[in-house]
Amino acid sequence: MVLKVAVSPDMMGGDVDEGYGKVADAFRANLASGKEIGAAVAVYRDGDKVVDLWGGYRNGLTKAPWQADTMVNMFSTTKGITALAFAVAVSKGLLSYDAKVADYWPEFAQAGKGDITVRQLLAHQAGLCALTPPPRLADIADPERLAPILARQAPAWRPGTRHGYHAITLGWYQSELIRRTDPAGRTVGRFLADEIAAPLELDLHIGLPPHVDRSRIALLHQWKRAESLLHLNVMPAGFAIAALNPVGLAARTTAVPSDVKPWDGDYNRDAVRAVEMPSSNGIGTARAVAKFYGAAATGGAELGLTDDVLHELMAPAREPSGGIRDKVMNVKVLFSLGFCKPYPLVHFGSSDKAFGTPGFGGSFGFADPDTGVGFAYVMNRLGFHLASDPRELGLRQAVFRDVLGARPQT
Repeated sequence: MVLKVAVSPDMMGGDVDEGYGKVADAFRANLASGKEIGAAVAVYRDGDKVVDLWGGYRNGLTKAPWQADTMVNMFSTTKGITALAFAVAVSKGLLSYDAKVADYWPEFAQAGKGDITVRQLLAHQAGLCALTPPPRLADIADPERLAPILARQAPAWRPGTRHGYHAITLGWYQSELIRRTDPAGRTVGRFLADEIAAPLELDLHIGLPPHVDRSRIALLHQWKRAESLLHLNVMPAGFAIAALNPVGLAARTTAVPSDVKPWDGDYNRDAVRAVEMPSSNGIGTARAVAKFYGAAATGGAELGLTDDVLHELMAPAREPSGGIRDKVMNVKVLFSLGFCKPYPLVHFGSSDKAFGTPGFGGSFGFADPDTGVGFAYVMNRLGFHLASDPRELGLRQAVFRDVLGARPQT
């Protein structure tokens, strides 16, 4: 069971600009609620940092406080970081969303995958959410060993007809595409570090490098898998039950690498932090994620995004022919170019031009072009909601409904 720690609302650092006091009030209320151990929230608007708050403990066992530079694993919030890095690569002309994956990676065409486009892959429509047999940590640490495993996989459904959440695998496919088209042969983690994180001075990593002080990394406080059955009021029952079937698609989707057990806290292991898992183990600060998305929300000039690519990111999702019910999560959702888009159950941002990705446990990062906002919330006490964790939702409501007067968030 997740550790419960009493956090004083006075254990809050940072500041907000004038007019954003309601965000500070919501963050302080989260700390006082007993539902946080440690967390941070940041907002950039029109290129300026307007919210930068942190509080609680980066380690609930030792009571080490969360600091201004504390970083934490963000699980699937990493997908949005990877998708935005991929958009930078597309803007540089390295690849095209509408090309076939096999145009860049001929070996990918095996097992009936020759016609899958990059766009379909990034929209979780390729049917490659599970790998059989699943690779081990040593395999994913070496792209030359991982690439043939990815290329051999047969789709779980006819590509383009359905979508199903590629919870872990998507980032590896994206990384291999970048590695094959980048003149320097970089993985997505190296591409992010060189082309984005360094120039923008972002504390943001996919594959934690050796020089980073490990004492800066927050300890994740994880619940056990069976506990999800006690939270069917907030976690979709169809997904929770499907995930408990070890041979079912939902369970196999998350069972990679085969020797990494997230339910046992393995994402706290340094060996797991150090490899590149571009869909699930990005580590950074809320400040870095918000700044990255904020750059995209204000036109993308700092990132080198072209107008055409930015228009694609803001455009409505292209739905699979068989409807928008996800075959892995058993919920209706919209995906586009590696991001989630707003949909009826989860309205985020001021309009449907927004794009981003929530992460397992409650984290969320996204861009809202209509208001020029980049938003990010990260934490180390993992919750049970697939999206719109009440802690994050309260902060998002404070920003968009209460401060900006935009549509209510859901």
